Amino acid sequence: MKCSQCSYDDTKVIESRDVADGQAIRRRRSCSKCGYRFTTYERLERPQLIVVKNKGTRELFSRAKLLAGLYSACEKTPVTSLQLERLVNDIEQELYACAEPEVKSAKVGELVMNRLAALNEVAYVRFASVYRRFKDIASFERELSQIKHGKKTKTGELVKE
Repeated sequence: MKCSQCSYDDTKVIESRDVADGQAIRRRRSCSKCGYRFTTYERLERPQLIVVKNKGTRELFSRAKLLAGLYSACEKTPVTSLQLERLVNDIEQELYACAEPEVKSAKVGELVMNRLAALNEVAYVRFASVYRRFKDIASFERELSQIKHGKKTKTGELVKE
């Protein structure tokens, strides 16, 4: 691994630890030449997963894009970065466990909605307002009622008890 400061190609690993529930390894490194310390992450490379959008277009699954959407939904809530990383890891694992090269965006959205409902109600409502594209206040109120009373979603999953 080259030093990110001086590009010298001899660095030492100072410390290694599992992160993301064993899905990645975090390594602290030190450059043998300039002494600069930096962090690298090692993660299993999986085959590319294709997300099929509602209009039929296809794009590569982007963990970064999903995280960015979740960060927006969780802004000014007590949800931590670690919680969001775990949520994305869980969703990613479930998608790869299906062993399908393509997955519908609706499936990704429902996986996110189910997990966000359990994590934080405010983040859930924010994400739902973008994901479900409410047409009027009545449909938005129905969604809020489901959260408040712990009713099932359209897919039959419990939002909250």
